[in-house]
Amino acid sequence: MFLNWLATLPGAIAQGIIWGIMAVGVYITYKILDIADLTVDGSICTGAAVCAVMVTSGVNVWVAMICAVLAGMLTGLATGLLHTLMGIPPILAGILTQLILWSVNLKIMGKANIALPSRQFDVILAQLNIKQSLIWLVVFVAVIVALLYFFFGTELGMSLRSTGNNIHMSQAQGININFTKVLGLVISNGIVALSGALLAQYQGFSDINMGRGAIVIGLAAVIIGETLFSKIARNFAVRLLAVVAGGIIYFFVYQTVIFLGLDTDLLKMLSAVVVAIFLAVPYWKKKYFTKVKIKPTTESKSEEVKENA
Repeated sequence: MFLNWLATLPGAIAQGIIWGIMAVGVYITYKILDIADLTVDGSICTGAAVCAVMVTSGVNVWVAMICAVLAGMLTGLATGLLHTLMGIPPILAGILTQLILWSVNLKIMGKANIALPSRQFDVILAQLNIKQSLIWLVVFVAVIVALLYFFFGTELGMSLRSTGNNIHMSQAQGININFTKVLGLVISNGIVALSGALLAQYQGFSDINMGRGAIVIGLAAVIIGETLFSKIARNFAVRLLAVVAGGIIYFFVYQTVIFLGLDTDLLKMLSAVVVAIFLAVPYWKKKYFTKVKIKPTTESKSEEVKENA
């Protein structure tokens, strides 16, 4: 039984990395911009739909993935404009874009799902060749982390981080906060769409429901990564890698639960419970496990001096 469980781990790692890439996009909005962007439930499906339609139409898979990323960026742009130009709160803006994308994704695919079998089409990821898929996924993670590390070290990237840290101070310093918000949403959903394109290739199909609950998985990966690797994740690049590791750990747990025979109808509930627990961990640590040091008052200090004298 243990050997059978071990045999499922490479697949769990591959899926964990794919969803970990999606979680990196969630990290940009949730942790850097301080926005809970619900667009990702739709943009991950947009990336998958665009990639699947183009590959099945004979387009090169790399071109299809680039187009998927651009389509994801457009979804982020839509959410950003709803928020900045129309004054809609970011959560509601994400929900509205997500609803719009349901219809858009159906129009892109022309039906509820599209098959993308690796034996018939030239794709770079496939469940039939997990070893090759893992190599490619590691390369994708390395490139994404390197590019984001470089970008967020630039003046523009620092402006984006400043907007999330203190929006009023950033505005006082002359930063165009509306532009940085839109830029962050564009980058985030571009990465999410890329993960959707990779997921469609790996699982061999694109489906209209594949993005449902994506924000929960993304948040789970972010929170798990931050909670477990908080002591070593001091560098920005390491924090991004910790998010990807959080996705892998999440799917380890997910795969183990499935292997043990838990009712699959309860998996969504399990995801929510895992996220809730890891969100509560920092609060519990602060409230119950942090030792409060009481500083001596001025009177007590003077008494100590007299006693010492």
